[in-house]
Amino acid sequence: RNQSSHSRHSLNSTTRMIMMHHRKTPSSLLALFLFLLYSSSYIISVVSITSYEYIATAAASNTTFPAGFAWGTATASYQVEGGWLEGGRGLTIWDAFSHTPNRVLNNETGDVADDHYHLWKNDIELMKSMGLKNYRMSIAWSRILPAGTGNPNPAGVAFYNSLIDGLVAAGITPWVTLYHWDLPLALQMEQNGWLNPNISNVFANYAKVCFETFGDRVKHWITINEPWCVSVLGHETGVFAPGHTLALGVEAYTVTHNIILAHAKAVNVYRTLFKPTQKGVIGITLNNDWKIPRTQAQADIDAQNRALEFFCGWFADPIYFGDYPQSMRRLVGSRLPNFTAAEVALVKGSNDFFGLNHYTTQLVFNVAPQPNSPSWTNDQNVGEAMDPSWNTTLNGWAIVPMGLYNILKYIHNRYHGPIIYLTENGCAQDGSTNPLEDTKRIDFLRAYMTAAHQAISEGVHLEGYFVWSLMDNFEWASGYGTRFGIHHVDYSTLARTPKASATWYTQVMKHNDPNFDKEE
Repeated sequence: RNQSSHSRHSLNSTTRMIMMHHRKTPSSLLALFLFLLYSSSYIISVVSITSYEYIATAAASNTTFPAGFAWGTATASYQVEGGWLEGGRGLTIWDAFSHTPNRVLNNETGDVADDHYHLWKNDIELMKSMGLKNYRMSIAWSRILPAGTGNPNPAGVAFYNSLIDGLVAAGITPWVTLYHWDLPLALQMEQNGWLNPNISNVFANYAKVCFETFGDRVKHWITINEPWCVSVLGHETGVFAPGHTLALGVEAYTVTHNIILAHAKAVNVYRTLFKPTQKGVIGITLNNDWKIPRTQAQADIDAQNRALEFFCGWFADPIYFGDYPQSMRRLVGSRLPNFTAAEVALVKGSNDFFGLNHYTTQLVFNVAPQPNSPSWTNDQNVGEAMDPSWNTTLNGWAIVPMGLYNILKYIHNRYHGPIIYLTENGCAQDGSTNPLEDTKRIDFLRAYMTAAHQAISEGVHLEGYFVWSLMDNFEWASGYGTRFGIHHVDYSTLARTPKASATWYTQVMKHNDPNFDKEE
C-alpha cells in the first residue's frame, strides 16, 4: 500500500455530500456549486475526460448492492505469513531487501509478520466469526518452487492445500494471487529477475504448477498484483525490492513489458489446459489512482489524459487493445518495447475481469518536457499536487471518494464495460491510540463503498469489493507502523482482536449495504 491513498472527503459545511451527473445539472447551478465548494485562487476541475461529473460522495437514499455481490478482505503472503526459513521456503527479494539496513522503516522485516504460516486456522476462525465469504490471498512463489523453477516443494504445497481446504470447509471462497511482489531471490540473482525476457516463461511454468495443484478448489485467479509497483517502485525509485535506481526511463518499461507477457502466458496456460475442466476465471490486478486536472485549461486536461494513460493504460491498453497508449509511444519513443504480432495475439483479451486496487486521487497539471532527464515520471510531462481541502490518511494519501467513482467509470468507458472487482481498498491509521476504535476507517470505507454503488447504478459492472486488509500486517517499506487491518494485531503476542470496522463490515456484508445503519 505504498503507492497512493485517501480518507473521508470533507467539503464545505454548507453543503451536503452528494453525487450528481453533470448532464442532469443546469450549468449555472453547477457553476455556483463549484464556486461555493472551491472558493480559492483556482478552480479545481472535476470534469472527467468522458464528460461525466462526480461532485462528492454521500449516502444515497438506497445503497443496497446487487444480489450476489462479492464482499471480501485481502492479504498477501509476505505481509502476513512469516515462517521465512520454514517448510522449505526459498528466500525472496523482499527477504534480501528488508534485511538490508535502512530499506524499511525501523529496519523491520517480514520474518514473522503475523505468523499466518502457523496461525492460519485461527485466522479462518476470524473470518468465520465475521461472516466473511470471500478471502483474497497470495501464494509465495518460493514456497512452491524455492528457486523459482524445478520441482514443487512438498511442504509448501501441503501448507497451501491445508489453507485452501480450510477456507472451503468454512464456506469461504479463496481468491488467489500468484504474484504479490515476493520474487524468489534465486531468479533475481541468477536470471536478473523481471528484466530477463525469459521470466515470462518461468512465471507461466510456476502458474501451471499452481493451477494443476490447487485449481480444483480455486476458481478465481489473479496473475500479478499491482505491476506498477514492481516496475516503478522496484526498478525506478528503488523504494521497493529489488531497489533499482540507475537505469531511469529504461528498466521500468522493460519490466512492465515482461510482466504483461508473463500475465498473458499464464492466462493462456490456464485457458488452454485448465479452464475447460476447472471452470474458473483469471485476470490481473492493477492499482489506479484517479487524476483531476488542476484547472480547466486545456493543457491541464491533456495532462490528465496522459497521467491516466501512463498509469492505467500502460498496463490495461495492451491487455484490452493490443498495444501501449499512443501518448506513451510518442513521448517514450524507442525506450518503450514493442510487441510482436504473435505477442499481440497472446496479450489482447487476456483478462476475464479487471482487478482494481484503488486508494487515492491527485490533482495533475501540465509541465514542460524534460528531454534530458528521462524517467517514467518525467516522460509524462505531468506534475502532481494535493487540494489543501482534502483530508488524508496516516500515510498522507488524500481521501477522495469521488476518485473511486471516476476511475470505475473511466475503466468502464475506456475498456468497453469489463467485469471489475475492487480487489483492494482501505485506510491506514495509527494504532497507538484507541486502536480498536477505528471510526475514521469506517467513515472512509462507507464513503468509498457508496461511491462504488453510484458507479454500479450508472451501469459499471463492479461485482466485488475487498477491504485491505483482514488484519494489520507488514506494510512493505513502511514496516509495521502503518495499520490497514480491520483486525488489530499485537506484534508482541500476535493476538488478533476485531476493530470496530470489523464489526461494522460484518453488518455491511449481512445487509449488502454500507449505509445499513443510516437508512430508514
